[in-house]
Amino acid sequence: MSQSIDPPEPAATAGGQTDPNGPAAAIAAGYAFSGPALELGALLWDGVCDPGRQIRVPLSMLNRHGLVAGATGTGKTKTLQLIAEQLSANGVPVFLADVKGDVSGISAPGAPGGRTEERAREVGQSWEATGCPAEFYSLGGIGPGIPVRASVTAFGPVLLSKVLQLNQTQEQSLGLIFHYADSKGLELIDLKDLRAVVAFLVSDQGKPELKGIGGLSTVTAGVILRALTAFEQQGASEFFGEPEFDTSEFLRTAPDGRGVVSVLELPAVQDKPQLFSTFLMWLLADLYADLPEVGDLEQPKLVFFFDEAHLLFNGASKAFLESITQTVRLIRSKGIGVFFVTQTPKDVPADVLAQLGNRVQHALRAFTPDDAKALKATVRTFPNSPYDLEELLTGLGTGEAVVTVLSENGAPTPVAATRLRAPQSLMGPIDPAALDAAVKASLLYSRYAEPVDRESAYEKITAEQAAAEAQAEAAAAAAEADKQAKAAERAARSAPKPEPSLAQQVVGSGLFRSLARSVGTQLGREISRSLFGTARRRR
Repeated sequence: MSQSIDPPEPAATAGGQTDPNGPAAAIAAGYAFSGPALELGALLWDGVCDPGRQIRVPLSMLNRHGLVAGATGTGKTKTLQLIAEQLSANGVPVFLADVKGDVSGISAPGAPGGRTEERAREVGQSWEATGCPAEFYSLGGIGPGIPVRASVTAFGPVLLSKVLQLNQTQEQSLGLIFHYADSKGLELIDLKDLRAVVAFLVSDQGKPELKGIGGLSTVTAGVILRALTAFEQQGASEFFGEPEFDTSEFLRTAPDGRGVVSVLELPAVQDKPQLFSTFLMWLLADLYADLPEVGDLEQPKLVFFFDEAHLLFNGASKAFLESITQTVRLIRSKGIGVFFVTQTPKDVPADVLAQLGNRVQHALRAFTPDDAKALKATVRTFPNSPYDLEELLTGLGTGEAVVTVLSENGAPTPVAATRLRAPQSLMGPIDPAALDAAVKASLLYSRYAEPVDRESAYEKITAEQAAAEAQAEAAAAAAEADKQAKAAERAARSAPKPEPSLAQQVVGSGLFRSLARSVGTQLGREISRSLFGTARRRR
C-alpha cells in the first residue's frame, strides 16, 4: 500500500529561524547532485533531523565501491537493504552475500507499522511496501538456493594456488599439472580430478610423462595433495563441479526493468570462511575477465554487497589480500561496484579500504581500550568536519550513520550525520517454505540444480590404471604358468627311474634273451614245416 507522508518543516535555529548559511546548509549543499542519486536519509544537526536537507549518493559513483560499518545492532543490514532496493528500482542488478540469513526479506514487501511510519515522517520519505525481483543461490547446493559451481579448470592454477596458499615453486608445479591435463585431454572438473592427476604424475607409470614439460617432485606433490585435503574439509568439494554457473546470470534485469537482486544464502557455510573467500575471488575474477572495459557509466552494471566482510579477511594469506586489492582496484572500470559490510573499518585491510570511495559509518562502541583505539583510528579516516566525530559516532542511534560519498565530479562530500530511510522491503528473513518455493520456481533451478559427474580426468585415469593393472596381472599370470610348466618339465627329466620288478629283471637278463632266441628259432622252424610241408632234416 502506498503512503504519502508530508515532511515536517526544516529544523530551526535556537532563535526559531532556519540558518541558510550555517554548517548544516553547507553540508547539505554538498549533496545537491544534478544527476540520478539514491536517497539515504535526512541530515542530523545538533541532534535534530532536518528532512528538508537530504543526504544522497550519485548513482554514477556506485562503481567506486564503498563501506558500511558499525557495531552489532546499529542497522548495517538495513542500510545495505535500503541501498540495494533503490539500485534495483533504478535497473541496476545487485548481488548480496547473506551470511546470517536475514536479507532474504528483500524479495517481499515490507510490513507497514508505527515505527516504519514514524521514521518515514522524520526523514521526509514517501514509504511504499515493495519487494524486489530476487533469485536465491547457494554455494554448491550447501543450504537453500540454486547451486553455484565452478570447474577446477575455470578456476585456474593461479587463483587456486592463492587459495591453497602455495609458494612460488609449488604454484609453478601446479601450473605444470594444469598444462599436462590440458594437453592430454584430462578435464579438471572437480577436486578429485585434480587429485587423480597429481597422484598419477608422481607414480611410476606417470613419471615419464613429465620429462617433456619439467619435473614434479614427490615432496611438492605431497604439499599440494595435503593442501587439497584441507581445502576439501572446508567444503570446497561441493563448490567445484558441473553444471558450471554462468556469472552473467547476476547481470539480469526483470521484465519490468528493475535489476534482479541475487541473494547468496550463506548461513550453512558461515563457519567456512575459506570457501566463502574462494567464491568471492572466483566470482570477481570471472566477471573481470569476461566484461569489457567501459570506464565511468551513468550507472553501474552490477553492485556487490558482502555482509560480514571480516570473515573474508580473517587469517587470509598475503596472496589473497593482494588479489582482492588488485581486483577491487581494477574492476571499477568494468562497471562493477563492491561494498563491504562489517563492524569496524579495521576489519578491512588498509590497501582495500583505500579503494573505497563511499562510506556509511554507523555507531561504534568504546567499552574497552581496544574499542577506544579503534574509534580514534576511525575518526582519523574521515575528512575534516564541523562535527565532533568521536562523540558523534558513540552517540548515534539505530538507523543513524555518518556519511561521506563521492560527488559527481569524484570529490568527497562533506561528512554528514544522517538519519537513514526505512527499507520498503521486508526487514527480516522470509519464511523457509517461501524461500524454498521461490528457489524451485526459478527458471534457473532446472539448469543448475542437479550435479553432473561426467567422464573427466579421474574416470579416465582410473580406467587406464585399471586396464594397466589388468594387463599386468594377465602378464604375471602367463609368466607364472610358463614358469610352472618349465619347472614341471625339468622335474620330469631329472626324476630317478623306478627299480624294475622281478619279472622285468628276469625278462631283461641275458640268459632269458638267449633262451628266447633259441626257442623262437626252433618254434619258427616247426611252424614253417607245418605250413610248407618241408620235411624234417634227418641226421
